[in-house]
Amino acid sequence: MILNLFFIISALLGFSIFFSRSKTVTRFIVIFFGILHVSFSVYTWTRIGSTDLYYFTYDNLAVLFLTILSVIVTAVIYHGFIYVSKDALRKYNIYHSSLILLVTCMTGAYLSNNLSALWIFAEATTLAVAGLIYHDRTTVSLEATWKYVFLSSVGITLAFIGILFISMTMNGTPYNELSFASISEVAVNAKPLYLKIAFLFIFVGFGTKMEIFPMHTIGIDANAVAPSPIGALISSGLVNMGFITLFRVYGALSGSEIFDWMNNILILVGLLSLLTAAGYMLKAKHLKRMFAYSTLENMGLVAIALGVGGNGYYAAILLLVLHSFIKSSLFIQMNQLYRVQGTLWLDNSGRYLKTFPAGALVLIIGAVSIMAFPPSGLFLTEMMIFKALVINGRWFVLITSAFLLCCIIYATTIRVMHVVFSPPRQKQNFVADEKVSPYETVSQFLFLTIIMVLCFYQPPFLKEMIEQTVKVLFN
Repeated sequence: MILNLFFIISALLGFSIFFSRSKTVTRFIVIFFGILHVSFSVYTWTRIGSTDLYYFTYDNLAVLFLTILSVIVTAVIYHGFIYVSKDALRKYNIYHSSLILLVTCMTGAYLSNNLSALWIFAEATTLAVAGLIYHDRTTVSLEATWKYVFLSSVGITLAFIGILFISMTMNGTPYNELSFASISEVAVNAKPLYLKIAFLFIFVGFGTKMEIFPMHTIGIDANAVAPSPIGALISSGLVNMGFITLFRVYGALSGSEIFDWMNNILILVGLLSLLTAAGYMLKAKHLKRMFAYSTLENMGLVAIALGVGGNGYYAAILLLVLHSFIKSSLFIQMNQLYRVQGTLWLDNSGRYLKTFPAGALVLIIGAVSIMAFPPSGLFLTEMMIFKALVINGRWFVLITSAFLLCCIIYATTIRVMHVVFSPPRQKQNFVADEKVSPYETVSQFLFLTIIMVLCFYQPPFLKEMIEQTVKVLFN
């Protein structure tokens, strides 16, 4: 009942903004939605393990990432108000309406216990995020929007083909639905060829949302041109949605004959993601694109962690939790850097520490965190992944991953240090028309503090939720 009300109220709030004739009214609606989403996330903690509306289950994985989404959405709403403050009313309303619909669809996808329902919500996120990518109405944003819609649609189509192959394995069985529990029961005795084809199509298809090789390109372009608060949401909430889809399918098929084969595919894709990220980051000239490729790098590590198993399962989920907060901080910071320096191109940027010390500190800490240097929690997750690789004797994967990570660390370090300390290579005539308040960095410092705390202390509830989530893979 509560979930039904959440969907209805959220949809009404999203569509009602189109009829708003005042920015004040729109802000009130968006703030109310933010409170609604946080309240709903709190409610899900009281319902862990239960099912609602038949197609939705409040399991540990969904509740954990839904809570993270609520925290990040709160920051995105606040910084979004700043980003669109000077926009015309119609543009202002489209932005916030699309934001509400996007978050609502992601919430549905997180909670879906049925592959068909999840597919519908994933498709809906494509339409919602398209309006946000095109917000600035530039030629570049138009190109990125069409690219996102086209390739996401291709991806969703490929995923649908994979779903059809899974449904073929259920013919002649007592199961007539595509719940993950039913798929798990059928997969044990299903034809391996059908399952392999299904997994490949679903993995590639939903890889558009997870921003992993080979469907990573649309995520890179989307993050580069979308408003910075939306980039924070895409690189955290939407990426997490892609992972949840992959993890649920992987978990459902883990009891079948193709389990080892899936692991090899995940490790291969993970290495290719690291290779691609390293190659592009070494020649990156735009800060947002560089951090977008950093998302590809981290999703590659997640794929390797899943593929290697053992402690890697725990590390994969913890890495996503940490990545969500770090990447949100960095993308939100990009808007502040742009307002101070008038550019995100590396050659035109420089001496950020002098022009905006608070923002420069966020950028330094965020870069250190995303590179997995202590006290970043990512250091812990990468050590767990490397340990799992050693235990499994995956020496080639270990050495290759370590080398590629060194390249990524080098690329990130020299670029961030240039922006913070060095003078611009190419001067531009830009005078900031407003002063960025240091108080705008509070949310970013809070997120980065969480990252450092989790390096040394993981609350019992977090450990238990992750352990209960990965427990199914050890059966």
